[in-house]
Amino acid sequence: MKITKIETLWFDPMSSDEWEAGQGTSRQALPNNLWVQIYTDEGLVGLGETYYSPRAVSALIHDAYAPMLIGRDPRDTDNLWGNLFSFVNFCGHAGAEMRAISAIDVALWDLVGQSMGEPLYNVLGGRNRASIPIYNTCVGYGKHDDLEAWLHGRAGELAESLLAQGVRAMKVWPFDQFGPTLAGPDRPGEPVKLWGAESAAGLLGHAISNDDLRAGVKVVEDIRHAVGDRMSIAIEGHARWDTTTATRIARALEPLDIMWLEEIIPPDNIDACLRLKQATSIPICQSERLLSRFAFRDLIERGAADIVMPDLSWCGGITETRRICSHADTHYLPVTLHDTIGPVSLWASTHMMLHLPNAAIMETVRAYLEGWYLDVVTERIPVSAGNLSLEARPGLGTALQPDLAKRPGARMEMTDEARVKHW
Repeated sequence: MKITKIETLWFDPMSSDEWEAGQGTSRQALPNNLWVQIYTDEGLVGLGETYYSPRAVSALIHDAYAPMLIGRDPRDTDNLWGNLFSFVNFCGHAGAEMRAISAIDVALWDLVGQSMGEPLYNVLGGRNRASIPIYNTCVGYGKHDDLEAWLHGRAGELAESLLAQGVRAMKVWPFDQFGPTLAGPDRPGEPVKLWGAESAAGLLGHAISNDDLRAGVKVVEDIRHAVGDRMSIAIEGHARWDTTTATRIARALEPLDIMWLEEIIPPDNIDACLRLKQATSIPICQSERLLSRFAFRDLIERGAADIVMPDLSWCGGITETRRICSHADTHYLPVTLHDTIGPVSLWASTHMMLHLPNAAIMETVRAYLEGWYLDVVTERIPVSAGNLSLEARPGLGTALQPDLAKRPGARMEMTDEARVKHW
């Protein structure tokens, strides 16, 4: 079997006015995603996905990676990963380069599973569990206004709604609203909208007032008052606070039995992460922003995290995520895989979480599962009683909707054998 063609697909964003007229406060999802399809001479098509700056990632795939992939056997996943990484690491690997490798790698593994007639989790070595518990990241989209609910005094009601669906863990980010934004020095707290919604990105905050600290804690208190300890609560920090302020936030949350504190400070200073970890009893979760096993090494080996959280569609795909999670396992650390990315990433991550011995819980967004994910892929991923499972379909077990590339705003690029011969 050999690779004959590579396609990438992404979408142009709508204007803000057009999007808000139809979707309200939901973030535009499609313009952030890139899908990769790898075709073979045996008629099989492998599917991968990544997130963020899709035009840049697509250019890397076609300009840098396609010539090394066309004509190769897609089942040589480890060698192909090493070739792609070694080539771009000549100039520095992290960023769009690693996101492109991630999407390609997932598509290659999809092809391996399809060629064997086995689900991906069997190709990886079989299952350690039949299903994996999920938590809900409380983003809003479509019929679920989860973000608006907890931001505007209905956090307890939201928790009750999730429990009614069997979901027993949730994630919120109640302190972001009090940190500095990207609006500039004259408007330090003004929200910045990107892709139709307020951006979670912001400058590092160096102080939080008592009133704001109390308001953030109240979101969690409302959940506890409504549902008691039936709901596990994770706190997302989006790397918005310095170590001192993050410690204040953590100590204020300690009486509320927090599942984990996630990226409350940036993950790229291990000494700072260690200081925070030593200053609080709340478990520390890090970090989808780390791209490759090399970035995770010190975090794991120096004990700067209690839960290790790669993003499969950013850190190097299935090949590299296996290495990261295996390294975590040697230190007796549980793993959770990040996903607010897209449906293909979630399918790939679920295969991994069924397989990995140290998998603890999987991130999901019910607003996406029951919303735009269904517009992109052909299959609905099975969720029941707060758990994800998979049917035994070959490879990933899903594909892009046949008409996706024909929808308004779609952009597609292709490299085949004929194009490579001209380079």
